[in-house]
Amino acid sequence: MITLTHFLVVSACIFCIGLYAVLSKRNAIMILVGIELMINSAVLNLVAFGRYDKANYGGQVFALFAIVLAAAAVAVGLAIILNVYRKYKTINPDNITDLRD
Repeated sequence: MITLTHFLVVSACIFCIGLYAVLSKRNAIMILVGIELMINSAVLNLVAFGRYDKANYGGQVFALFAIVLAAAAVAVGLAIILNVYRKYKTINPDNITDLRD
């Protein structure tokens, strides 16, 4: 039987992997991937807790909203990265020193 603890442990592991990706990578795309992993671990928590809410399905509804917001955030993040690449010819966050035009 899979309990709530199993879901929380898996979610914590996914969150830690995402946090490591954000803190250690020098590539903006990998930073976005790490942020997505952290958002997905939060969605997993919402669905896991929503499993115990039989009447309202609140966790699943919040998870759906979180997935939609994550997709919008990735679209905006990729647009910003593409514009930065056009100007600086790199996506390494350490090499980008000036964002004024």
